[in-house]
Amino acid sequence: MSTRRPFVRLLAVGAALVVALPLTGCSAIRDLLPVPAPQPERDETTQEIVEEGQADVFALRVGDCMNTVEEDLVTEVPVVPCSEPHDDEVYFDFQLDDGEYPGDDAVLEQADASCLEQFEPFVGLAYETSTLDFYAYRPSEESWAQGDRVVSCVVWDPAGQVTGSLAGAAY
Repeated sequence: MSTRRPFVRLLAVGAALVVALPLTGCSAIRDLLPVPAPQPERDETTQEIVEEGQADVFALRVGDCMNTVEEDLVTEVPVVPCSEPHDDEVYFDFQLDDGEYPGDDAVLEQADASCLEQFEPFVGLAYETSTLDFYAYRPSEESWAQGDRVVSCVVWDPAGQVTGSLAGAAY
């Protein structure tokens, strides 16, 4: 039995990978390596976002400001300091109960009810009389299967971008 044969086989496999990986593109390499989700750059004391950039949607916190994402399934969002013009602001977070995925309609209903309930305490005006609107980042069936239960309520101004927080905006 020769120890040379496994070594030759190992070299052949290594050479094949060196040739094949560049041909498959970056996604194959990214799938092989653990890539951390992008985290927003925060002030150490206040935890406010201090630099524009992409952030994992799971890294969002109440008070974070961002620009709109037009996709149905969101994994990353463009965050900005609230002192810069932005579209959206997270105003409330909560967790849905564990268990089997209740379905898209049930998740949407729970998200809307809780976000509506917290709208007036944040904005300072009832939703029905406010010119502001809200939506929620909520778990999908796929993210639920991986343990996602967080709903992030987001307030925005249909008239356009705002600068600063909408907390207490009362319009």
